[in-house]
Amino acid sequence: MNRFLMLIIVATITTMCNAANRFDNADTIVVAQDGTGNFSTINDAVYQLLPFRDYHKVVFIRKGVYHEKVELPSTLTNVELLGEDRDSTIITFDDNAQKKHPLTGRKLGTFGSYTLKVQGRCITLHNITVANPTEKHTQAVALHTDGDMLTFVNCRFLGFVDTVYTGTIGARLYFHKCYIEGTLDFIFGPATAWFEECEIHSKSNEYATAASTPDFQTYGYIFNRCRLTSAEGINHVFLGRPWRSDAAYTVFMNCYLGSHITKEGWHDWRRTGVAEHVRYMEYNNEGPGAATVKRVPWARQLTRREARKLTPQAVLGNSFFTYIENNYYE
Repeated sequence: MNRFLMLIIVATITTMCNAANRFDNADTIVVAQDGTGNFSTINDAVYQLLPFRDYHKVVFIRKGVYHEKVELPSTLTNVELLGEDRDSTIITFDDNAQKKHPLTGRKLGTFGSYTLKVQGRCITLHNITVANPTEKHTQAVALHTDGDMLTFVNCRFLGFVDTVYTGTIGARLYFHKCYIEGTLDFIFGPATAWFEECEIHSKSNEYATAASTPDFQTYGYIFNRCRLTSAEGINHVFLGRPWRSDAAYTVFMNCYLGSHITKEGWHDWRRTGVAEHVRYMEYNNEGPGAATVKRVPWARQLTRREARKLTPQAVLGNSFFTYIENNYYE
């Protein structure tokens, strides 16, 4: 090979490597649509994140509507997507289960319909709106989670059917002061998830949650100090029904339940035998939908002693809670 050509190739490779590694540090990456940041798209910024880091890397996203389908791969750790403003930093995409993949021609299905998919570990979303505006009565996921130790702080998740999918058995998620809205089963999946001071907003007379907690998993969904609200005219919403697994686990405690919550509270998805296995519990709730006199007989009230044992540390584990405390920014 010509020596001059070889030098050019070596120089080009060196330049490419340096460019790829210049973000291998704890500095913040800035995403801005107007070109004032390091990148103008979220996907371009994510592409530059190196895997398996042991330091906290922040991707600061300035205000704007980012029409992107974003995926944080399983190789990413210790990454925070930090929005400039919750209501003005928006990631949105309109895929749904019925759409066909442009390459395979097959339908995307529920698990391919996401706007944002988080597969990495120790990932935080902060001050961001994630939306899937598909209004059809078909699955259209806004947030799809597969990773473990995921934290969502002061975020909004907007959709209709299947807004938030908490995938992966054994994974642990923490939602704090988030707003989640949808129509049907709009919080669903098998993961363990703690929701603290969140607003759960129903836009139709359907089901708020559809946990599929396996019977061998100790915890599923715990909603603590949350508010369950509804759109105008909505008056018949169930707290939850079991998706796939007969052992679905869901707790609402210290929550405000609006008048849209049905007196029965829970639904068995019209499957025989479900009532014997589900773990549906309530404790110390208030509001017009909190009356338990006519609740289904297979849901129960926690005792004070049982409720006191349900803490984020106990449910999520000390290591995760320590991570939250060390990387939490109010």
